[in-house]
Amino acid sequence: MDRIDAMRLFARVVERRSFTLAAQDLAVPRSTATEVVKQLEARLGVRLLQRTTRFVAPTLDGDAYYRHCVKVVADIEEGEAAFSGAKPSGALHVDVHGTLARHFMLPGLPRFLEQYPDLHLILSEGDRLVDLIKEGVDCVLRVGELPSSGMVARRVALLEEGTFVSPAYVARYGEIRSLEDLEKHRIVGFVSSATGQVLPLEFSVGGKLRHLLPRVAVSVTAAETMVSAARLGLGIIQVPSYHIAKDLAAGTLIEVLQDVRPSPTPVSLLYPRTRQLAPRVRVFIDWMIQEFAALS
Repeated sequence: MDRIDAMRLFARVVERRSFTLAAQDLAVPRSTATEVVKQLEARLGVRLLQRTTRFVAPTLDGDAYYRHCVKVVADIEEGEAAFSGAKPSGALHVDVHGTLARHFMLPGLPRFLEQYPDLHLILSEGDRLVDLIKEGVDCVLRVGELPSSGMVARRVALLEEGTFVSPAYVARYGEIRSLEDLEKHRIVGFVSSATGQVLPLEFSVGGKLRHLLPRVAVSVTAAETMVSAARLGLGIIQVPSYHIAKDLAAGTLIEVLQDVRPSPTPVSLLYPRTRQLAPRVRVFIDWMIQEFAALS
């Protein structure tokens, strides 16, 4: 294995905190990964990794060398691509918010993969803030305000939100004309993955945000389930308008309290600050920004 491939393999071991996972990612035997790191340590004359039976972590020297490896490998890949005209290739692991992916990503995905046929896109679905480096994820697509994470966050859209309910619910529980009316109504609560608590409804009143938590009829952890529950007349929901556009057109859901809509919800792409963007990640991010601009 040449030096560049050795640097690439060492960087992957650091990122995955595992010889086995790094070897799987790069399609080499685990024994090759361990031998390559041993040879690097012998050549450099320093210990690069702390190893136990369950954990692998870089030493101070290993961390410094990792950063050097990442920059060198990225520079070489980008330089070769620029001169050869080669398109980005290889595995691209993206963790996405499922509803967003189905609406904004999947419709244009055939065109993207036709443009970059040597990319292998791996989509995992979730809403937690994953450890991108440790879990081998290149970037994530998330909705909402994000906690400080040390990652680079690029906002790609602001989604208009609204308050929605089914006609069957209104027929049973009455009209919702003001915030005061909410005292006698119920909601389908969405449980935050960060806090484990039901999120209150949000309203923009006179330029200020007001949060209310009416009676919770049922609480859920998935957006699709929340919308389905609202269709069945179980309660009021707040979601981005794109999510229920077909329901609004069909009349299965209607919007209420339009004059005090929630603030728009941000959508962001995140990637590690410490990792220079690989060409495959850069083209994906640029494409996603274009897709959101076209469909938002």
